Amino acid sequence: MAPLSPRRSFTCIGILACALVLPPQTCMDKHQVVGVLRQMEKFLKGQEMRFTEGLRIMKSKLATLQNSVSKMPQAAPTSCPPLGAPAFGTKFGSKHFVGHEVHFTCSQGYHLAGSATRVCQDNGTWSGVSTVCKVMSQCASNPCQNGGTCVAGLNQYRCTCPQRWSGSHCQHPTQTAPPEWSVVNDPAFSRRPRCAQVNQEQHCSCDAGFHMSGTTDSSICQDVNECEVYRLDRGGKLCLHECVNVPGSYRCSCPSGYKLLPDGRSCEDVDECLSQQHNCSRGTTCINTGGGFQCVSPECPRSHGNTSYVKTSPFQCERNPCPMDSRSCHLSPKTMSFHYLSLPSNLKTPATLFRMATAAAPGHAGPDSLRFGILGGNSRGFFIMQRSDRQTGELILVQPLRGPQEVSVDVDMSEYSERIFQAKHVARVHVFVSPYNF
Repeated sequence: MAPLSPRRSFTCIGILACALVLPPQTCMDKHQVVGVLRQMEKFLKGQEMRFTEGLRIMKSKLATLQNSVSKMPQAAPTSCPPLGAPAFGTKFGSKHFVGHEVHFTCSQGYHLAGSATRVCQDNGTWSGVSTVCKVMSQCASNPCQNGGTCVAGLNQYRCTCPQRWSGSHCQHPTQTAPPEWSVVNDPAFSRRPRCAQVNQEQHCSCDAGFHMSGTTDSSICQDVNECEVYRLDRGGKLCLHECVNVPGSYRCSCPSGYKLLPDGRSCEDVDECLSQQHNCSRGTTCINTGGGFQCVSPECPRSHGNTSYVKTSPFQCERNPCPMDSRSCHLSPKTMSFHYLSLPSNLKTPATLFRMATAAAPGHAGPDSLRFGILGGNSRGFFIMQRSDRQTGELILVQPLRGPQEVSVDVDMSEYSERIFQAKHVARVHVFVSPYNF
């Protein structure tokens, strides 16, 4: 409310002072006082009306502003909250933007519970559920043989063996008397000792690779099975593949399709394709594998609707031009390539197997965004596809593959320009896993 003017304030004070301290004849009469009071009442009513109108206008403006703010479009989230790696596990993928993926694997001895892959969704949340790595029972692989009972401990196990069996896995009969590394009952692996009289005493010895057996009066030199000695001492592998015991020594052998290297212990794959030791017919291509080869002739996808393909090289197909009004044709892969890899069994993971990238033609602007993914062939979760830089995606093996087996996985790369889909490229990666870990 606005304050009274000075003139009206003094009038009001004067009336009050006159009524309190001055003689009645010097003050205004009753009619004059009533007139002044009425003027003051009108003034106050006018001030009250202006104040009320001001409040109404202010409330109206505040309501309009609040309504405008509530109707403003809310900015869509562009990223999701960071996700950490689970305890005893690993996270692949460092981007948290919408459309990006992160993948999880567990360390050896643990199995994954929850979502192995999570995607940052348009609403700023991750798909799937939280991932944890749970300890795997050491007895899950049934390591105890011959009826032994497995007792699990902390990161280890122990086998309780039945009668007549012993060893860490109950693998040895307890009644075996000769040492496991001694070759007996084979004349080819026995020798007479070399004896000599020294100071009227007879001393006998054996050649290298043999040991003395029997009594002092009837001793004999038995062959030492070096392959078995090395295995029992847990000193590692004497040979990369197979150790063959021979009288007084040993030799290493390699599986078919491999050759023994000059060190006498290591094996190397024979490239039948390079050395022309294959029988692939005309129209097929020789692919070297661990210990062998494969003759391949990949075929383009079958035509469907307005979509058809032509083979432009032995390992690539390209889509024929699409009709302008065929959306399904434009969404189909523009190219499809075929790739063949040969891996040893139980390759250490994680291992990058394949890279997929894009390159713009001279004078043409390339896509400003790429998305990578796995289309099929990964039902058992052996692989993940992740971006390594702005223009490259990597296919990574995250679980060991035990051979022999063949695995095929399809990966794709989609190109976008200003968030509008441009084209898709598909690569089929076929993996030949050797029976051997070398």
